[in-house]
Amino acid sequence: MAFVVYGIFIMIEAGFAAFECTRKVPRKEWTKRRLGVNIAELAVFLVLLLLPGISLSFRFVGLAVLLLVRLLTALLFCLCCRKSEKIQKKAAIVQSAVLGVFLLGAGLLPAWIFRDYQGLTPTGTYQTAYAEAILTDPDRVEAFETDGSHREVSLHFYYPENAETLPEKSLPLVIFSHGAFGYYQSNFSACTELASHGYVVVSLDHPYHAFFTKDTDGTTITADPQFFRDALAIENSSAAEAEVYDVTSGWMALRLADVHFVIDTLQSSCRQQTLSDCWYYDSAYETALCSVLRAVDYESIGLMGHSLGGATAVTAGRRDDISAVIDIDGTMLGEQTGFADGSYIINETPYTTPLLAIDNEAHHNDRLEAKRTGYVYANNVILDNAENAYNTYFIGAGHMNFTDLPLISPFLARQLGTGNVEPESCIRQVNALILQFFDCYLKHTGAFSVEECY
Repeated sequence: MAFVVYGIFIMIEAGFAAFECTRKVPRKEWTKRRLGVNIAELAVFLVLLLLPGISLSFRFVGLAVLLLVRLLTALLFCLCCRKSEKIQKKAAIVQSAVLGVFLLGAGLLPAWIFRDYQGLTPTGTYQTAYAEAILTDPDRVEAFETDGSHREVSLHFYYPENAETLPEKSLPLVIFSHGAFGYYQSNFSACTELASHGYVVVSLDHPYHAFFTKDTDGTTITADPQFFRDALAIENSSAAEAEVYDVTSGWMALRLADVHFVIDTLQSSCRQQTLSDCWYYDSAYETALCSVLRAVDYESIGLMGHSLGGATAVTAGRRDDISAVIDIDGTMLGEQTGFADGSYIINETPYTTPLLAIDNEAHHNDRLEAKRTGYVYANNVILDNAENAYNTYFIGAGHMNFTDLPLISPFLARQLGTGNVEPESCIRQVNALILQFFDCYLKHTGAFSVEECY
């Protein structure tokens, strides 16, 4: 739809410029007609809003604002232009049209970059609902701030609608951890798919590791610049492995503390049947949050995460109260306990929690190469030592194909790493595996099996 909108505006601007260049037009008269064109463009946009695929969402709101500003500017020029017989130069007419086309294209930039993505339709029988809250950890001072404030973790709940009518402690709990520079909606379709099948999913934001989140003051918090630089250096292999371990162990300590704090707080809130002072939420969510906490079966907790979030899920999954873990294309950094003599030291304690590791094709090949050369790679050690582990990979998939980003913004996803796999079919298959795995190990329904590759 963005191309259609832009094409219409290009025709209007080009047609107006061509018409005006065929005749000698006094400047005052031209400014009046320029105003008329701006009014016409705004009217066309309002009419286009009636069509599917265009709305006053963030994708098109910039264009709407731009059209209003251009109209007001044209009105101001019209009012200020003195009555004169001076002819408007053709070069000025063309420049005005070219500038208009450029500005309209800039106004449509969000529509070029992002799709009108509303999520994949869940396959379960439950309608899904949403609630959110922020937990403040009284035992941790926020290391990224200097004001002595405490660490705040945003929680986003996806759950079956009317959870208060469901039997108490009937719904398994799944906690999702996003990757570096991700955010809680990076795997939105997986969260809603699970919720539609009778799960409570808590997708959390790791402040300063997330692309953006908000604190209790409503302030938007973006990714920490140093975290960004460190991640970029590691991605480009420009840091020594000993330095990499020092950096990533710090990342994992922060994220693991977030996950442990969230699980412990959810459990204690359920036992106490109240939301303590560490909870911050809109009053509109209070009833839903209390109902959801009562409905959760804390004997059936699963963890999952993408990339760095997958690494977080694996190590947090060693808790006794975790029943299943899914690592979505993550290197298991939390299982690296040290670095000495040119090699990583890996936790060789057998992994007892049922574990599913999903890799992209390049990641899978890297694992095989590590085995062939004898390189000590955490994923190989953990999967080989695990009591109940599954591993699969997706042919043609890239790292971001395991998130919803290729459906939200194909352009951004390509910059961050996608393969030639069809995006929607890939994420649907990933979500199906997630559901089947948790059904088996959290709901204890059916057997789980996975193919070597998809």
